[in-house]
Amino acid sequence: MTRQQVDLNADMGESFGRWTLGDDAGLLDVVTSANIACGFHAGDPATLVATCRKAVAHGVAVGAQVGYHDLAGFGRRFIDVAPDDLYADVLYQIGALDGIARSVGGAVTYVKPHGALYNAIVHHVEQAAAVAAAVADHRSDLMVLGLPGSAFLAAAEARALRTVREAFADRAYTPDGTLVSRREPGAVLHDPVTVSERVVRLVTHGRLVTVDGTEIAIDADSVCVHGDSPGAVELAHAIRKALTSAGVTLTAFAP
Repeated sequence: MTRQQVDLNADMGESFGRWTLGDDAGLLDVVTSANIACGFHAGDPATLVATCRKAVAHGVAVGAQVGYHDLAGFGRRFIDVAPDDLYADVLYQIGALDGIARSVGGAVTYVKPHGALYNAIVHHVEQAAAVAAAVADHRSDLMVLGLPGSAFLAAAEARALRTVREAFADRAYTPDGTLVSRREPGAVLHDPVTVSERVVRLVTHGRLVTVDGTEIAIDADSVCVHGDSPGAVELAHAIRKALTSAGVTLTAFAP
C-alpha cells in the first residue's frame, strides 16, 4: 500500500481556568484537524471559544472531542453510564461545540471520542451505538474518527455516517491492534526521530511494529498526536517534515 496523502490531527482546547495544558497555538501551525474538547473531560467555555477561533483562522478542520463526564479524571476513567445517558451527554457536547464553532465562522465537521470513551467503544457495543446515534441525530453529514475495526466505526457505518480510520503516532500498540494501556511502561512514545520514522512507515506501507516486536497491518486515514504530551509541537513538526519528505501530502479528511 502506498498512500499519497494523510490527515494529521491533535487533541486541544483542554486547558481549564488557570490550568494550561498543551500548546494549541503551536499545534495549529502544524496539524490539519483539531480535536477540540467539549467541556466534559476538559476545556472551559472561554478556552473552547478561543480554540475554535484559532482553528478557523488557521484553516484547520474542527472536530468535537466528546468524552465521559469526568473533569477530575480527564476523561481517562471508564464510566459504566447507561446508553441513553451517554447519548444525551454526547449530543450535548457536539451541540455546544458546534454552536461555538459557528459563532466564529466555522462548524464542527467530525466527532472523535476521547480517552476512556474512545477505548471503551472499541468493544463496548451498547456505548458505541449510543455515541454513533448522537452523532447521526445531530447532523447526518458529520464524520467520525475512530480505531479501525472498532465497534464504534461499525455502529457509525450502520447509521450511514462516513467513518475515518485513525492511527496514533505517539502510542504503543498491542498485537491485536489496540492501544497499550497508559498504566503500562512505554505506552506513550516521545522521541521525535523514532516516532516520525514509525509514522512514515505506517502511512506509506500500512505497517506498524507493536509492543512485543511483531508487525501488524494498519490502514489509517488520519494520524493523531496527543496535544497534552510533553514536546507535542516538536513531535508534530518532525512527523510533518518526515511525511512531506516521503512525498506524502498532509490534508484534512473533512472539509
